[in-house]
Amino acid sequence: MIKGYHHVIPAIEADVLIVGAGIMGLTIARELVRNGRQHIVVIEKEAEIGKHASGRNSGVLHAGIYYAPDSLKAKSCLNGNFLMKAYCREKQLPLLETGKVIVARSQDELPVLQTLYERAIANGAKVDLLDEKELAAIEPNAKTFQQAIFSHYTAVVDPHKILKSLKDDLEGSGKVRFLFNCAFETVVGSNVVQTQCGRIRFEQFINAAGAHCDRISKAFGIGARYRLIPFKGIYRKLKKNSAWRVRGSIYPVPDIRNPFLGVHFTRNIHGDVYLGPTAIPAFGRENYGVFEGIDKEAIDILLGDAHLFLNNPQFRTVALTEPRKYFFPWFFQDAAKLVKTLDPSEVEPAAKVGIRAQLVDWNTGELVQDFQVIRDGACLHLLNPISPAFTSSMDLAQKIVRLMQ
Repeated sequence: MIKGYHHVIPAIEADVLIVGAGIMGLTIARELVRNGRQHIVVIEKEAEIGKHASGRNSGVLHAGIYYAPDSLKAKSCLNGNFLMKAYCREKQLPLLETGKVIVARSQDELPVLQTLYERAIANGAKVDLLDEKELAAIEPNAKTFQQAIFSHYTAVVDPHKILKSLKDDLEGSGKVRFLFNCAFETVVGSNVVQTQCGRIRFEQFINAAGAHCDRISKAFGIGARYRLIPFKGIYRKLKKNSAWRVRGSIYPVPDIRNPFLGVHFTRNIHGDVYLGPTAIPAFGRENYGVFEGIDKEAIDILLGDAHLFLNNPQFRTVALTEPRKYFFPWFFQDAAKLVKTLDPSEVEPAAKVGIRAQLVDWNTGELVQDFQVIRDGACLHLLNPISPAFTSSMDLAQKIVRLMQ
């Protein structure tokens, strides 16, 4: 090499750079292609698509029941449901349209059940208010106090097959390039970022990094008020010879002050019935096992949990009640309240576990209930992409692409 000469590796060029190859990154890329965009680059820190929330969720397509009518969740969930169903039909992907029931465990839950019914109607969902006899005709083993809700539009899909189909579509377009094992590292200049696979220059940038979205937004000077607190969702399942007990999905009336839906029953497209998930405070963004995924950030997360425990009554309730569901008797007790008949011997462990990356507004100490879409010039950051993000993804992608135009 000539003295004084330094070889500079040229930056990868992208019209649009997307960080994250989960459901949001893929559906945004799809919408960009549908709008005629060229040279889209999707970077992903893992070796393949959907390794985290997108590939670990329950596969339920929600119907807009739980969300305040003026929220982005409410505005995107039902249309996202319809768009995803249409995609599954077009691509001949599994789609189980059994609906779901929401049951009340006591008289105290009836006012919230009524609130959910009214929200569902306001959001355009098709729902029925059932008595106990009508509930038994739909879901014979479900147990409720006087009334229940039946959601017609709720369905179940196979997340992995959807993710793979989307990736195949994008690669087939010739307009999308995937770079795997390629984590975002930092911003190095105007419209240039450093990644594990070198520098990438972009005209537009979209942060769809899921559980790591807040780290990336802060690298751009966005979202300083937010912190991410992870919650672990563990599942169990009914043994094969007991799966007949649940036809579709049975959900409890949730505490609508928190963004968690409680332990529930879901029959997936393979006929397996899962119980869960929990919402246990976790010690890492990828803390799937007891120790797996715990890293140097664990101390900061623990301190954040302690701060919320002292200052947020809703979080304190979650922190006091959810961790005990690691133990089967507590988990079983929660699930058994939703059905007429269930024996502990019918329930077995499940390998399935996920992380809910919950955003917290540190200025107020409140758990953020809605998606946060923040545009800053040529950059857009999707923060708090939690449930029902999979359901909402195709509608959210349309909204994001319109915003970027």
